[in-house]
Amino acid sequence: MSEKILNNKKNGMLVLIISILLYAAAVAGCIIGGIALSDGSAPILLVISIIWLTFGWIPFCGLKVLKPQEALVLTLFGKYVGTLKNEGFYFVNPFCTSINPAAKTRLNQSGDVDGGAQKAIAFSIKTEASAAEASTRKISLKIMTLNNNRQKINDCLGNPVEIGIAVMWRVVDTAKAVFNVDNYKEYLSLQCDSALRNIVRIYPYDVAPNVDTTGDGVADEGSLRGSSEIVAFRIRDEIQQKVSDAGLEIIEARITYLAYAPEIAAVMLQRQQASAIIDARKMIVDGAVGMVEMALDRLNQKQIVELDEERKAAMVSNLLVVLCGNHDTQPIVNTGSLY
Repeated sequence: MSEKILNNKKNGMLVLIISILLYAAAVAGCIIGGIALSDGSAPILLVISIIWLTFGWIPFCGLKVLKPQEALVLTLFGKYVGTLKNEGFYFVNPFCTSINPAAKTRLNQSGDVDGGAQKAIAFSIKTEASAAEASTRKISLKIMTLNNNRQKINDCLGNPVEIGIAVMWRVVDTAKAVFNVDNYKEYLSLQCDSALRNIVRIYPYDVAPNVDTTGDGVADEGSLRGSSEIVAFRIRDEIQQKVSDAGLEIIEARITYLAYAPEIAAVMLQRQQASAIIDARKMIVDGAVGMVEMALDRLNQKQIVELDEERKAAMVSNLLVVLCGNHDTQPIVNTGSLY
């Protein structure tokens, strides 16, 4: 199914003016015909005027008004006629009907991160508050945002993580969007969930050894936390491949929420704290060893005091305790002889 744009139908104003003038003429014809009928003349003018007053409203059904970034898919007795895609005042066959299966569907565009106050669902269908909006069949061509609520997905190491994405999308082929899928908005939301799961399961939450995220057989440092731009780009490509047949274009995908699942968040926090403590201790020890080495070298160079191996070991031990301890030391000062 390919889109066919109707560009030669922008004569709605002309048809509107002609129809109004014909209605005025029919009213005048009824008056004149009634007078002529009373004089014994043939009632042809009166009959024609009555017929137009009865059925003259039908052309008004073919008048269509489109605002910028709106489209209307038209069918005539089940056959696709074409699409009105540019703003203007159109006149089409009055018996044409417009189709938009997603007219009453509203994707969840505000249920982003809420601290768990709302249920995490893929999409939400809401009916229109206004009856006029609920009955519309116009398709919006604007760039729209889909905020799929956060999902719980296992990463490549089996750790459950919660992640949410925001997808910017728009309709580029109205015929495919209407006729190739049942409801293109629901279809998009479900494909976003599927693509998100397919990509997230490739990456670890944080950098892990011996993990290949690119598929080239070589371990790399890709992760959900450290490679968010790359992950978002792959999610966008994955969604685009799935929704191309629905006439949709995915402009951008962004990760809006990323965290460990609550059941392992505390344990992973302890792990991160332990790793940070180990890294800090390594830095402290390296610095302390360097300071002790510098102190011994300076004492030997200045020849301030000569220490045997036993005293050097004691001095090294005391300096390391002072430099590496978590609390302030309280040294015991020896006021007597060194030996």
